[in-house]
Amino acid sequence: MVGPKRHLVVDCLGLVLAVAATAASVQDRDAAVRLLQRLRTMYFSLRLVWADGGYAGRLVGWSAEDFHLTLEIVKRSDDTTGFVVLPRRRVVERHSAG
Repeated sequence: MVGPKRHLVVDCLGLVLAVAATAASVQDRDAAVRLLQRLRTMYFSLRLVWADGGYAGRLVGWSAEDFHLTLEIVKRSDDTTGFVVLPRRRVVERHSAG
């Protein structure tokens, strides 16, 4: 992948809460650490964040321990084929087409 990568946090209506841009070579989980830190300082009452599979792994435990923030990974089912609309994904993906 070449060029910048955008990481967005939106509310359930699709309004942007926080955004970060990184080089394409930066892992999603690494970019999310700083983004979640910023998000927590701006929105201290936030308790749940939905994210796609690129943000899975240590980040889930880290966000729970350090920020008392539940990071719920929305994953595609292994037994599905073709395009499938995943819960909550459409909210942020409206911003990605630009």
